[in-house]
Amino acid sequence: MDRRKFIKDSAIIGAVTVSPSIVLANSGMYSDERYRKVHRVLTAGATFVGTLPILRAFAGNHTDYVSPFVLFDEFGPVEVATNTDPLKVEAHPHAGVTPTTYFVSGSGHHKDSLDYDFQIETGEFMMFSSGSGAIHMEESGNILKTEGGLMHGFQIWLNTPQKYKWDAPSTTINKGKSMPTIVHDDFTAKVIMGELFGHNADVKTLSPTFYYHVNLEEDKRLDIPTDPTHNAFIYVVDGELEIENQKSLKKNQVALYERGKSDINLYANTKAEFFVLGGKPLDEVVFSYGPFVMNNEEEIRRCINNYNTGKMGDPEVVNKS
Repeated sequence: MDRRKFIKDSAIIGAVTVSPSIVLANSGMYSDERYRKVHRVLTAGATFVGTLPILRAFAGNHTDYVSPFVLFDEFGPVEVATNTDPLKVEAHPHAGVTPTTYFVSGSGHHKDSLDYDFQIETGEFMMFSSGSGAIHMEESGNILKTEGGLMHGFQIWLNTPQKYKWDAPSTTINKGKSMPTIVHDDFTAKVIMGELFGHNADVKTLSPTFYYHVNLEEDKRLDIPTDPTHNAFIYVVDGELEIENQKSLKKNQVALYERGKSDINLYANTKAEFFVLGGKPLDEVVFSYGPFVMNNEEEIRRCINNYNTGKMGDPEVVNKS
């Protein structure tokens, strides 16, 4: 593979649009100054990564409101037929960023230059902490190949704080009890990162971060507490939410919140599935070029050179089944 061409053609491009107007919902809430205000609503845009169809909510932009995250992709949902070629993203490098992968349905196959080669199943959460640089390949997994079915998940990049950018890369996969699920009459919430209502995830991060997968029942309210100094945003997977000031947040839309208040207030007129993410802003310059997320141009050039000279691994080896 032509490494230079890959770098050139892989710049982060945000396929998102700013919603032109705010739609008022039939209110199921009340106004209160304790609640966070919405800064902006975005609508995810469709694109492809490799042969995989995705919806991109943001990519390298809106940093003041999404840091420590830098990219948000929903892949699928897409039906995979049995015994067909896998949906695949060929071997590619990363540095200075942690791509995380979470499967809502189906399974995936991850292989990297760190000698990790494994299947990821529904409900599992993988972190590819690229640090100084490594290569990985991603594709639909063995279960889908033999049985077929729906592939649906999320790849969300978590930025690495500057002091850890050049650490050795690592790969981790988190399962089961490391991510507790809160079951309530009104909602369920899986705590993938951080803490919610006294339930703590065991997933380790380099800066304070939260990541919740929530299902809210019909005609129910939910107030989610956050640190008022941290960023927070919501992405609707299915259904519709009423958010601050009677705004309606629809499927495949993301609401970016202002800092300064604690609670995020939500109401679902019908059942809704969504993600709530955020954390302590890194307050550092983000200098990104394709799969590399650093703090200045010199570091980006160093990453490109390390990849082109094979220091991150051999993509041809990673691509082999």
